[in-house]
Amino acid sequence: MKILSIFGTRPEAIKMAPVVRALGACHGVTSIVCVTGQHRSMLEQVMDLFNLCPDYDLDVMVPDQTLNGLCSRLFSKLGPVLEKERPDRVLVHGDTSTAAIGAMAAFHQRIPVAHVEAGLRTGNLQQPWPEEMNRRVVDVISDYLFAPTAGSADNLRNENLGGRIIVTGNTVIDALHMTVARIGADAEMRSGLDAAFPFLNSGRKILLVTGHRRENFGDGFANICQALAQLAQRTDIDIVYPVHLNPRVRGPVQEVLANLNNVHLIEPLDYLHFVRLMQHAHVILTDSGGVQEEAPALGKPVLVMRDVTERPEAVASGTVHLVGTDRARIVAAVSELFNQPESHHSFSHKLNPYGDGHSAQRIVSALTGTPYTEFQSRRNARLNPPDLRDQTTT
Repeated sequence: MKILSIFGTRPEAIKMAPVVRALGACHGVTSIVCVTGQHRSMLEQVMDLFNLCPDYDLDVMVPDQTLNGLCSRLFSKLGPVLEKERPDRVLVHGDTSTAAIGAMAAFHQRIPVAHVEAGLRTGNLQQPWPEEMNRRVVDVISDYLFAPTAGSADNLRNENLGGRIIVTGNTVIDALHMTVARIGADAEMRSGLDAAFPFLNSGRKILLVTGHRRENFGDGFANICQALAQLAQRTDIDIVYPVHLNPRVRGPVQEVLANLNNVHLIEPLDYLHFVRLMQHAHVILTDSGGVQEEAPALGKPVLVMRDVTERPEAVASGTVHLVGTDRARIVAAVSELFNQPESHHSFSHKLNPYGDGHSAQRIVSALTGTPYTEFQSRRNARLNPPDLRDQTTT
């Protein structure tokens, strides 16, 4: 069996790494990896961390690219790869343009598609944009739908899609387990990682911020930056913001926050450093999808700068609260978690419903026809391994 995995961004690579590694260890499977080369330095960090080597690198990025331009280049470069390899199946992940175009390119050549992280929905095509549409397109095309939770599987069933629906858990928890175990087993590595963050010695608690969503460009990012500037007036916190490479993020962030003493605008981090920084954070403020799944597994309160989320399980379980991009809401929510220990404790000790660290093996077993048991996301919500919490201060 020949399986071609297609991905392009750092979050995709993190979530696909456990699957690619499991495929590579599976007898009778030829695993081929095709990367599209978006945000290359960030992607290469993940590939190196998980010892992945691409068989194809499409190198599609150009300066100031448009979505239509990106999609056109993806189509033109993926076609020859599919024609040459003729895989038995194409594997794509999540909701990126790479996933949508990869699935359509395979469909045009009548190659079956399997979708990792299928079934997430907000019900609003504008939020997240264009990811909500991308994910729906891939789900329509795919004949294997690997849903991370029972709720995602319910979404797929309600849409009467033709693919086989399997609840696997989310592979990002597999990647997190692997990374935390590596950090926890190596004191020298922990010291080296911590040395990259001199602000850890300030004695102040850390508010970790990530933000890059397209739907927040413009007024949304302006409001976020103003909220952070107001929070920076506190003397008990350090705001740490690894700033995304996109100029539409960097511009407003630098303009408003660059000269504030307790705001640390740092370059995007490799996954090891980011996981370590999450371990040190007191509160995480984000618009990222993956962080909504990872941070609760580390026992960290998460405030999401979006009005809707395709990950409602986190909201329902209380590990995540939506605060949108309204300055006053952001300031109030962050302040409560820093001012009221009971609120922080309530957040950080909720149940995380996203995985048990065996999602990739379920996916590979399903693809190869070997026995497996589906992830019971409701029943197994308490499967937060203690070691994911215990490494925060060592």
